[in-house]
Amino acid sequence: MNRAGAPAAAEPVASAAPRRSAVPLALYVHMPWCVRKCPYCDFNSHQLKSAAPPASYIDALIHDLDTELPWLAGRRIETVFFGGGTPSLFPPKDFARLLEALRQRIAFEDNAEITLEANPGTIERGRFAGYRDAGINRVSLGAQSFAPRALERLGRIHTAQDTHRAVEELRAAGIRNFNLDLMYALPEQDLDEAIADVRTAIALEPAHISYYQLTLEPGTVFHTRPPPLPDEDAAWAIQTECQQHLAAHGFVQYEVSAYAQAGARCRHNLNYWLFGDYVGVGAGAHGKITLGLPDRILRTAKPKQPRDYLERLAASRAALDSTSGEREFIAAADLPFEFMLNALRLNDGFALSDFEHRTGLSADLLAPKLRQAAERGLVEVTARGWRPTELGRRFLNDLQGSFLA
Repeated sequence: MNRAGAPAAAEPVASAAPRRSAVPLALYVHMPWCVRKCPYCDFNSHQLKSAAPPASYIDALIHDLDTELPWLAGRRIETVFFGGGTPSLFPPKDFARLLEALRQRIAFEDNAEITLEANPGTIERGRFAGYRDAGINRVSLGAQSFAPRALERLGRIHTAQDTHRAVEELRAAGIRNFNLDLMYALPEQDLDEAIADVRTAIALEPAHISYYQLTLEPGTVFHTRPPPLPDEDAAWAIQTECQQHLAAHGFVQYEVSAYAQAGARCRHNLNYWLFGDYVGVGAGAHGKITLGLPDRILRTAKPKQPRDYLERLAASRAALDSTSGEREFIAAADLPFEFMLNALRLNDGFALSDFEHRTGLSADLLAPKLRQAAERGLVEVTARGWRPTELGRRFLNDLQGSFLA
């Protein structure tokens, strides 16, 4: 089913699939349920109305991948990300069954990065060992803050002690490659409180920290009833001061909100930011699959509501129909913006060859707007290509928007 006015996606042709080395391929799996919807969250998440998520959802995910396989001939999965929602509501046995079924259907690289998002409040003793045995080798833990008042204001179901216990469980399971999600500019947060959060996170010795500002997104409770937040200058002071603390402890900022120890950058997210391919399965999951360049880059989107998603999949199975969501090709004229929207998030920027290899277009198309942005002090030339300056990173939305067709 295509979006109104969108060009119809052609039937899959195995020979049209790009060479394996041309565009990396990732897999995103969306697991949409949470114990409770947080007031700031605009993700596709839904409050769980039963004691546990339905096991039938795992069968639906497997069938969903089956509907995507005709577009993936000859491809291999390099990274997997189980996102949500709260994927850690599903027990390890569900992930073991799911990963086994996925590997039976499409090849995984030997060193595939397989990440699970987890809420510290849903982790029982021994559960991370079970996830490890199922094939999970990286975990992203939603700490958000260590201040009791902040966690309460954010509507989180866990405490700071739960995060500490979850990290102990990770270490006991031998999972050293883990990320801590941390937010700043929280309701009534001051600089000392923000620094205390960062110091506590660093002390837990994660390999990676995602550090991002709380924003009031449309459709959320906080957008309707805004809490008292630090003003722009206070938020900027928090950001810059805490970035210095992270850098002093070996956490190198490589993307707008991502900081990593050496060798621990998130490969899955890097694939997004450099316009790689990804298969999206699960309620509300999006995908991008390159069938040919420049005019056969396919966008996919699955129904957002879990019930609609499950009903659509059941109907497609009954009808032997491979369509389980929306599909459209990206217009070639939109590719420069689509590429730059992601690549400009990277501190190191991008190589012009990346643009050409991922879009099939000449890098000459970028030259006029790159020169204009350079004259404004927003980007600069590097040995490998272009990157945003510090000013460009501060005004990133304006910089990205300048590449709109």
